[in-house]
Amino acid sequence: MNIVDQKYLLPTSIIDSDHPTVIEYANETVKDTGSDPVARAVTLYYAVRDNIWYDPYYPFYLPEHYRSSNIIDSGRGFCISKAGLLCALGRACGIPSRVGFATVKNHLATPKLLEFIGSDLFVYHGYTEFYLSGKWIKATPTFNIELCEKHHVTPLDFDGRQDAIFHEFNQEQKQFMEYLEYHGTFSDIPIDNILDEWKKVYGEDRINKWIKNFERTGTTNPN
Repeated sequence: MNIVDQKYLLPTSIIDSDHPTVIEYANETVKDTGSDPVARAVTLYYAVRDNIWYDPYYPFYLPEHYRSSNIIDSGRGFCISKAGLLCALGRACGIPSRVGFATVKNHLATPKLLEFIGSDLFVYHGYTEFYLSGKWIKATPTFNIELCEKHHVTPLDFDGRQDAIFHEFNQEQKQFMEYLEYHGTFSDIPIDNILDEWKKVYGEDRINKWIKNFERTGTTNPN
């Protein structure tokens, strides 16, 4: 690993890999895996995938909404916050980790979610990248296994050696996720970039409505 990669081992105010909550969670998760980084990354992946509940209505507009220690405390989050947590856990275990983003088209999004977002495009969908065995490997811990079973989607597995990105088709061979554009990788979660792009695609009025609804009710979910 060269000197450029050192930032992917350091905590940030959002990816707070030095927070006691994150360190304790990481250590407890990998306590039986030994020192192999690949085994540790795989174990961390499944912990975040299945133990942190996927919640597309989780708040999104302040740094604390993404802070990894807060995601552990809440036990839920959406793709970006779960990816950030996995990144933080990787760093806490000495694995260089970063967050990446893509725009995906969800062909199987529920009518409720489509109405909420106003589109089948998920802009700045988040995933994690680990530096393992001399290369960067994508890991996507978004959907917990119960959610996959409910929607007849094969749970996304990760072996630490090849990319784990969304399946193109579900178990019924219906088109599921389509990757349209990659937005790069970051050492921290670029909240301003994310909000700017969401406002362009979903509309500023819709974003402001989500924020007002959360501040009034404690959830962005209108129902």
